[in-house]
Amino acid sequence: MKTVDIIFYCIAAFVLTTGLLAVTTRKIFRSAIWLLFCLMGIAALYFWMNANFIAAIQIAVYVGGIVVLIIFSIFLTQQAGNQMPKPNGLRIAAASAASLIGFGLIFQLFKKHTFQTTGNNFDIDIATIGKQLLSIEADGYALPFEVISILLLAAMVGCIVIAMKPKTEV
Repeated sequence: MKTVDIIFYCIAAFVLTTGLLAVTTRKIFRSAIWLLFCLMGIAALYFWMNANFIAAIQIAVYVGGIVVLIIFSIFLTQQAGNQMPKPNGLRIAAASAASLIGFGLIFQLFKKHTFQTTGNNFDIDIATIGKQLLSIEADGYALPFEVISILLLAAMVGCIVIAMKPKTEV
């Protein structure tokens, strides 16, 4: 096994572990911190693949935007130390079934398609990426660029809704 493979497996194990901890921990603030680590691990995978710009966008948009908004909304509700309710058996069974179906589908995809490494590095500079992001031509990415802004707006609205205090009846 090569060093490159070991690095990949370590990063992948980190992402999977922190992702699992993000969805299984019962403290909401710890869940947000595990999500932050999971997204940083995904950025590490992008750095490992030499997709530095995509890794920087991952850190800026998701870690710097979404997770920070989630943490701010947790602090604004003043419930950072509270535990979330324990899920019931039906919810656990449904989540387990959905996970097994997902793993089965992924296994079928790997069985059907053989993924081969090419050894080619990404040879795209920042100027080309910038032109494609703002282009409305066939090879442009103006629509996904706008979808990211809508995602950030939805995260901000969600954080405001979470942070709103419930009305007390008189």
